[in-house]
Amino acid sequence: QVQLVESGGGLVQAGDSLRLSCAASGRAFDSYTMAWFRQAPGKEREFVAGISRSSITINYADFVKGRFTISRDNAKSTVYLQMNSLKPEDTAVYYCAGNMNLGSSVRVVVYDYAYWGQGTQVTVAS
Repeated sequence: QVQLVESGGGLVQAGDSLRLSCAASGRAFDSYTMAWFRQAPGKEREFVAGISRSSITINYADFVKGRFTISRDNAKSTVYLQMNSLKPEDTAVYYCAGNMNLGSSVRVVVYDYAYWGQGTQVTVAS
């Protein structure tokens, strides 16, 4: 089992950058596929980016390609989301998620992830 804690959210202006971090505690972080999801008010939680346990496979949602970068440091048990060129529509609570037993694949569905952080708010002002 793993516990996930996100940090790095905040209020920024359109065009600014933020880096989110998700620190994991527990064992075998390097066995977990990790992902970022987000949820805006009144909307369903949606996949943003995911990275396989050894970083071989990385997937992005179309709406963040070229702007966001996911990475992980298994030695620090941490996954990151670098967000550049932020837009007001990126405003949401961002959640870190993880699961074992996904091999080298990166799933994009909420129900494929068993472990979740509490979320961090990102607000982008126009």
